[in-house]
Amino acid sequence: MTDLTAPSPWTSPSGDPNDEQFGDVVETATLATASEYDAVLVGEPYDGAVIGRSGARAGPAALRRELGGTKTHHAERGPVHAVADLGDIDVPAGSVEQVQRAVRSVTARVHATSAVPVFLGGDNSLTFPNAAPLVSDGTVGAVSFDAHLDCRAVQDGPTSGTPYRQLHHAGLDTLAVVGARHFETSTAYHDYLAEQGGTVLPPASVAGDPAGAVDDALDALGDVDTVYVSLDLDVLDAAAAPGVSAPTPGGLSTRELFRMLGRVATDDRIAGFEVVECAPPLDAGDRTARAGARAVAHFLSGLGGDR
Repeated sequence: MTDLTAPSPWTSPSGDPNDEQFGDVVETATLATASEYDAVLVGEPYDGAVIGRSGARAGPAALRRELGGTKTHHAERGPVHAVADLGDIDVPAGSVEQVQRAVRSVTARVHATSAVPVFLGGDNSLTFPNAAPLVSDGTVGAVSFDAHLDCRAVQDGPTSGTPYRQLHHAGLDTLAVVGARHFETSTAYHDYLAEQGGTVLPPASVAGDPAGAVDDALDALGDVDTVYVSLDLDVLDAAAAPGVSAPTPGGLSTRELFRMLGRVATDDRIAGFEVVECAPPLDAGDRTARAGARAVAHFLSGLGGDR
């Protein structure tokens, strides 16, 4: 049976005892103790289904390293605490379907705890096993921060471009995509999402009012019971996140993204979060891993808070 590897203890690089960083506060835990925390980190070192450039299997380690050296204090919301690391999913060899099935067997157990799971990918195909356990229990909406819609039809097997098509088939009720680029998605897939009642908010709709864009995305989900949030780092402009499978110009700024993640996390229906497509071998100066780690910090700072 697929399981979790034992997490390594976290440390921070600062020598100043007043300089509290995530490396000082993230504890190691097991599925049996996960409910003692507000949120738990789960690594997913896998990029066997990526359509473009690979490298995201090294994402969990890079995101942990950069988060460990990030200070815990948010200027408006205060410090982040009560976070644990459950380790990495021991991803087996095999087809993408086999990997998704094995990962789902673990994510279902993580979702069964009371902690909010924060999955550290890994490629975008993992969105399906990360969110699928939720759709069997009530209505579910997803907010996807992504340059692409990832609603491709499944042909010879799942890929990093098919997770929301799979989730729709599994019972996902609705999807709002924030930051999807013009000229990055075909008409057929745009029409497919429209037929499913989905919503697309391109980067121009975010500029100037990122908080309002998040409110629009959440409103578009209606009164679903739970909300799953996905961050593909290619939603950022290529200058801010070069270390992704498919970097493109015209994306969101890190400031816009961080503002939106802190706000979306305040929704009391949040049932999970993921960061995918962080590919350190493709990065420049750890820029993408650092942005991904800060994204996790901003999301965690918003959990349980006020908008």
